[in-house]
Amino acid sequence: LPDLIPLPDGFQPEGIASGRAGTFYAGSLLDGRIYKGSYLTGEGSILVGPTLGRLAVGMDLDERSNLLWVADGIGGGGRVYDGDTGAELAGFSFGGGFVNDVIVTRDAAWFTDSFSPTLFRVPLLADGTPEGGFVAVPLGGDFQFVPAAFNANGIEAVPGTMPPLLVVNSTTGRLYAVDPETGEATVIQGVSVPSGDGILLDGAHTLYVVQNFLNQIAEVRLSPDLSSGAVVGILTSGAFQIPTTVAAFGPALYAVNARFGTPPTPDTEYDVVRVEK
Repeated sequence: LPDLIPLPDGFQPEGIASGRAGTFYAGSLLDGRIYKGSYLTGEGSILVGPTLGRLAVGMDLDERSNLLWVADGIGGGGRVYDGDTGAELAGFSFGGGFVNDVIVTRDAAWFTDSFSPTLFRVPLLADGTPEGGFVAVPLGGDFQFVPAAFNANGIEAVPGTMPPLLVVNSTTGRLYAVDPETGEATVIQGVSVPSGDGILLDGAHTLYVVQNFLNQIAEVRLSPDLSSGAVVGILTSGAFQIPTTVAAFGPALYAVNARFGTPPTPDTEYDVVRVEK
């Protein structure tokens, strides 16, 4: 399989999500475009065209419905697209400051806001389609909010009927287990992942955390009760250029190179990097 998968020049990617049959999606911070590619061949094309002023940040695909959920960044909301056609099926205006990432569970889509201590919950029907409306869930408990900084970023859900949520704070490097009913956040002791960005749960107890400006992915082993954890490994690559989010396919992880340290131009090259778990 390709170790490097090129994205369109000038694309300015941030989010990635795995789709059906070895496909993946990547979103653009420049104009909200969404690229659909293949892990198998390294080829792909634009699925959703550009919209002036729109961002596509974190994303997640719900395989039940083949709906692609996308965080809107400074747009303060989220959008839902058909994973095959790219048709926009729904949009939500949360009033958020910077809606950064999203995870889809059995009964809801959850979004983080990096500029406020709030999660946004969109209820889902049994087939994975939006029920309509949303609920703002304040983050409480141990969650430490740092004003004028990027806070809640990557989000994941632990398997279960009412799964606890996992949220990383980019500025403090703390990882939290969050009660989805109350928003009560409990810090996971023993874990420090500064510059934590996208996160990916592999099984019930292994969490991969992209540390963007450190050019690495931390492998975190979580205790069964989520009260503690430890960084047990570091994955990196000479091809990393400030990776932001990560998805999985087979025995490998795929990280998007956002290249935040490189001035973006229409000719700037971007790619997705394959690393073995």
